[in-house]
Amino acid sequence: MKEQFNRFFGLQEKTTNEEVKMIPVESIVPSPYQPRSVFDDERIEELCQTIRTHGVIQPIVVRVRDGRHELIAGERRWRAVRKLEWDTIPAIVREFNDSQAASISLIENLQREGLTSIEEAIAYQKLIEIHQLTQESLAQRLGKSQSTIANKIRLLHLSEPVKQALLERQITERHARAMLALPTEELQLKVLEDIVTKELNVKQTETRIQFILESIRQSVEKKPKRISFSKDVRLAVNTIRQSVDMVMGTGMNIVKDEQDYEDRYEIIIKIPKR
Repeated sequence: MKEQFNRFFGLQEKTTNEEVKMIPVESIVPSPYQPRSVFDDERIEELCQTIRTHGVIQPIVVRVRDGRHELIAGERRWRAVRKLEWDTIPAIVREFNDSQAASISLIENLQREGLTSIEEAIAYQKLIEIHQLTQESLAQRLGKSQSTIANKIRLLHLSEPVKQALLERQITERHARAMLALPTEELQLKVLEDIVTKELNVKQTETRIQFILESIRQSVEKKPKRISFSKDVRLAVNTIRQSVDMVMGTGMNIVKDEQDYEDRYEIIIKIPKR
């Protein structure tokens, strides 16, 4: 399956005679294209135990970048070896441009379990940008439905605190997708707090959001409608006001009362006879 993905994204295939080198662990830097931002400490510890017993069975893949070795694939193995405080790690050094390096790093992680939905969304979006794809064409290359890709990418429109909660697995993807209906970050934060503090399930969250949206709708409907005046009406009203002000400037005690009705604008002017 990995070879299929490589072919779909125009990446070169591995050759069977690639040399495995032992390179210094401290010379390696993480990939800037790594979609995974949270690494499970327990999983890393389990990998440490395996590597301590059997060694690193599958070499990591790196490229030379600015005098350092930049990771392309195998960050969990590299982290485990660092935790074991080993000096070197087996690696295959390959030549990749930025587009190839990004694609391989993203695809490798998408094929593994454990990515959060927001990390998946970031990976999909980056692949679309790198290869100038549509959501539909990306879905075809990855063997997924277009709706799956679209629903994941929509999560990127959520506010940062909600995306962080997804990343930390405080809420589920279904919680987050329901919150997309909320029009402001303030409302999203309010619902997020309710989910976390009250441990709302998805159904309860959806009900809460529907209540908020209905309240907003009713509030909008209750607001008085502003009646717009034509240019001629505004001109007439302003002319009357200026005329009254001019007469009042002579010292005459004029009483003026203005009323704005739905179908008319009413001005009552009282001029004393004495």
